[in-house]
Amino acid sequence: MAEKEIILNEEELIREAFVEKGWNEIQSQDSWQILKTVAEFVDGFDRLAKIGPCVTIYGSARTKPDHKFYLLSEEIAAKLVSRGYGVITGGGPGIMEAGNKGAAENGGKSVGLNIKLPFEQVPNRFVDPDKSINFDYFFARKVCFMKYSQGFIVMPGGFGTLDELFEALTLIQTKKIARFPIVMVGSEYWKGLLDWLNQTMCEKEKNINPEDMNLIKLVDTAEDAVKVIDEFYGKYLLKPNF
Repeated sequence: MAEKEIILNEEELIREAFVEKGWNEIQSQDSWQILKTVAEFVDGFDRLAKIGPCVTIYGSARTKPDHKFYLLSEEIAAKLVSRGYGVITGGGPGIMEAGNKGAAENGGKSVGLNIKLPFEQVPNRFVDPDKSINFDYFFARKVCFMKYSQGFIVMPGGFGTLDELFEALTLIQTKKIARFPIVMVGSEYWKGLLDWLNQTMCEKEKNINPEDMNLIKLVDTAEDAVKVIDEFYGKYLLKPNF
């Protein structure tokens, strides 16, 4: 029944795109969406401006608590907070829950930027209550990830994880944000993608520069993931301030 409802909703959205609308209707709908977007930015900026240095952990919402990548994410988060960083995730289950759990259970700041979805995304219980923020729009949520993160840990995930990874890479490559460290965890998972980026996108088609690949560090352990973050900021003699 739920699957049938999703299909019907998809059909309604497709048909709606072809319906002619009057100017008043367009103006009313667009104005309402603009106000909702502004409200999300205002709420996100106001609450996240106070959290201090944080590292975002990305990854699949479908990863189970007994999976090695869940346990590894939890360990990474624990090590991050022991070094003074807070942890930001998408606030949902799977890898996100693991990141928030590792932070919360080790006395660190645990932030969740939750997105409202018809499936998968339910806020996890390890986000600090005053640091749980709900979003309707992916783009508003991604802006907050990028604006308030001092580094990105990319665990194995799906389309959403890839979207967030390439958003960060694009903004750093084009110098729209500072060059924060991007750490991909799990060589067995990511090696195929990185080989394609190197061999096809870079060497064969020359759609990126060889130095662009230096924006990514690939590791397999929690110690190495956190070491990349620490060494990056150590070059600038910077340390977390809480």
